[in-house]
Amino acid sequence: MPPVFVPMSVEDSVRERVHSWTGRRVRGLVVVVRGKTVVLAGRASSFHIKQLAQRGAQDVLPQAALANEIVVETAGR
Repeated sequence: MPPVFVPMSVEDSVRERVHSWTGRRVRGLVVVVRGKTVVLAGRASSFHIKQLAQRGAQDVLPQAALANEIVVETAGR
């Protein structure tokens, strides 16, 4: 039986791109698209990773508004 092609949702596309940009360093990544807004949530160890996640989402949906709710958890906090 030939393989079945299942298209990715927009959320899945953004999630994969964020994982690619960050090296999968956003823990518990959640991506929600509400109308023209992309919401990112999860935990990262640095602001740099948070920024990379944002760039990955913008790479997929450059015209969308972005709410980056990723929490930065630094050592000792």
